Amino acid sequence: MISVEEASQLILDTIEPAESERVPLARAAGRVLRQPVVAERDQPPFDRVMMDGIALRYDEFGAGSRSFKIQSTQHAGDERQSLKSGHAIEIMTGASLPQNADLVVPVERITVNEHGAHVEANYEGKRRQFVHARGSDHEAGAELLRPGTRITPMDVAILASAGLADVEVAREPSIRVISTGNELVPAGEPIADHQVRLSNGPAIVAMLEAHGYHKASHEHLADDPKLLEARIAEHLDAADVLVLSGGVSMGKADFVPQVLKDLGVEVIFHKISQRPGKPMWFGMGKEGQSVFALPGNPVSTLVCCRQYVVPALRDIDGEPPPPKAFASLTQAVTFKPRLTNFLPVRIVSNATAQLLAMPAPTNTSGDFAALSGTDGYVILNRNQTEFMASSVVPFVRWQ
Repeated sequence: MISVEEASQLILDTIEPAESERVPLARAAGRVLRQPVVAERDQPPFDRVMMDGIALRYDEFGAGSRSFKIQSTQHAGDERQSLKSGHAIEIMTGASLPQNADLVVPVERITVNEHGAHVEANYEGKRRQFVHARGSDHEAGAELLRPGTRITPMDVAILASAGLADVEVAREPSIRVISTGNELVPAGEPIADHQVRLSNGPAIVAMLEAHGYHKASHEHLADDPKLLEARIAEHLDAADVLVLSGGVSMGKADFVPQVLKDLGVEVIFHKISQRPGKPMWFGMGKEGQSVFALPGNPVSTLVCCRQYVVPALRDIDGEPPPPKAFASLTQAVTFKPRLTNFLPVRIVSNATAQLLAMPAPTNTSGDFAALSGTDGYVILNRNQTEFMASSVVPFVRWQ
């Protein structure tokens, strides 16, 4: 068996990056950027007025003038005007600072009548007060976004400000999820005492969608080698990534490894020194498809999907790995087998902003109901068997 670290590295060394495509700005959120984005103009592109009020010449104000004839009004989006001596321009937030003006007095500190605008006698103005200077956020040509960025709504605003009507992103991978097992019955269908509900497939699809991968579909297949070979072959032809659940261990009905071999899928590894999920299998199809065969126990399926499939998809997109996170155990944990242990936890924080991991162990690897309310899992090193309370360990969020 290989280690968790070796398995992760083998996957990243083997998978192939996705191609790029251009999408309209309105469809860019959630996709992974594949181009550098630079500023189209200075930001702001002009000296921007930050308050409703009047624009003045500071030298006149500094010399003691407090009353000014109103020259005109300038709104946001109006062409920039030129301020005459002894006058004020009524100015609105977002407008360009008029030429010759270098002081903005808020509307709350003035009165306006038929004789003009009058500033409060005790008002202390400063040169370029309430002026957002041109280029003070960034200058034209400045790098705003790098390739590998997963585009957020805030990034959409940046893309729009850069004048991009469409953007180059990683092509979203087509993902096929296959659940195997004669015992599985979908929700809504009659079920016998000896059968169990099909849950892994829908859970995998939901986890992938939660991480931004929406082109995933699911099919349930019985433990029939001929059926498995025929249907998996079709899915391999149609998908970039194939995720199977079940049929990957050493039982007489665990046909998946042999079926994949017969279809020309190269096995990269089978079995990892971990709990849960030791029978995890990974390989590559003849056309570069990534194939993950996850153990069928629900907790194992979910942990392996989060630990291996999600990071692989991020790498396929060209998205860099997130910063590592850590949490402090709230109680001692003993784990005897020399295997890496993925322990579900609930996370709270204390007054010093420290993340605290409260162990929430499952009864068995089939006890998926116990995962509800957990925030993720901590990774307990296989070289230790005892972890004291307050031990700092790696932490992975479900999403």
